[in-house]
Amino acid sequence: MSDSLFDKIGGEEAVDAAVELFYKKVLADNRIKHFFEETDMESQKRKQKAFLTYAFGGSDNYNGKGMRAAHKNAVENGLDDNHFDAVIENLGATLSELGVPSDLIGEAAAIAISTKDDVLNK
Repeated sequence: MSDSLFDKIGGEEAVDAAVELFYKKVLADNRIKHFFEETDMESQKRKQKAFLTYAFGGSDNYNGKGMRAAHKNAVENGLDDNHFDAVIENLGATLSELGVPSDLIGEAAAIAISTKDDVLNK
């Protein structure tokens, strides 16, 4: 096992479970669910799993869109700091519910927060 966050949280199985639960939370969150009204959620989940696998150190390759391009339409439709914070909150709640230790949740949150300016096209 490597020292990557991906391996520490349980690898592919853990990322898959996290993404499934995360989107259940997101789609139930009145603050942000409207951004996904016209989204193919199965495709979105695949993209998120690939991104998190890469971001958490489970892969050296990520072939998806960059954060700016991927979120450009959402920003044009009002995505802002409050929405970003809601996503981070849902990610933390997801990992906590799955029993991920708080120090690893902190690592995951730090990685997610590092994307903020790109996600918000700042």
